[in-house]
Amino acid sequence: MIAIRSALFNLLFFAFTALTVLFGMPLLAVPPRFMHAYLRGWANGSLWLLRVICGIRLRVTGRENLPVNGPALIAAQHQSAFDTIVWHALLPRPAYVMKEELMRIPGWGAMARHVHSIPVDREGGGAALKRLVRATRAAAEAGYQVVIFPEGTRSAPGEVQPWQPGFAAMAATTGLAVVPVATDSGKFWGKRAFTKRPGTLTVAVLPPILPGLSRAELTTRAEAAVAEASARLTGGVDKLVE
Repeated sequence: MIAIRSALFNLLFFAFTALTVLFGMPLLAVPPRFMHAYLRGWANGSLWLLRVICGIRLRVTGRENLPVNGPALIAAQHQSAFDTIVWHALLPRPAYVMKEELMRIPGWGAMARHVHSIPVDREGGGAALKRLVRATRAAAEAGYQVVIFPEGTRSAPGEVQPWQPGFAAMAATTGLAVVPVATDSGKFWGKRAFTKRPGTLTVAVLPPILPGLSRAELTTRAEAAVAEASARLTGGVDKLVE
């Protein structure tokens, strides 16, 4: 039954996303706030499909730590494609930091650029880091909530990989508090996994880390906070739907 539900979800999700891109093209001609509202509808629709078809429910803890408006730097754990969807539903004006090649996807790349998503060249060295920092500063000055996955790649549930240096440079440049986020999304929608397991998926928004720390201390504290929360999420009893 899980395999059938997963297949149905995959079919509907990709069709829904393709139609979202197709009908979203006219919004490239209007201010980004309209595209943000449109993508929020896509994200909420995708979460609805997950809940109804796959039995995956979303629980957000620490929601009070999220900004209602204005700039922010969200340092989120990344285990699943789910993590690239959910922030469109949770934040008013998210600007994702994403792999540069994703910006080349026809249609989707144009929509991502329109809402100030930030491309990153992971092989670009120091020059790429400088471009990332400049783009982050511009997004923060424009009032966006910048979402970065500091590990640089998806990790397994309960695993926290070393964070990349770009995250600390972004925080230092913008002077923003950092909001660390842990999740157990990989338990339900695994890395490149076809199967979607039912249960209650948690996004744990942790208390902000205020500016003023050194880059090394900021990274250490943020990594430790996410690692502790991740261990709590994945070390307990599996929350499967009966």
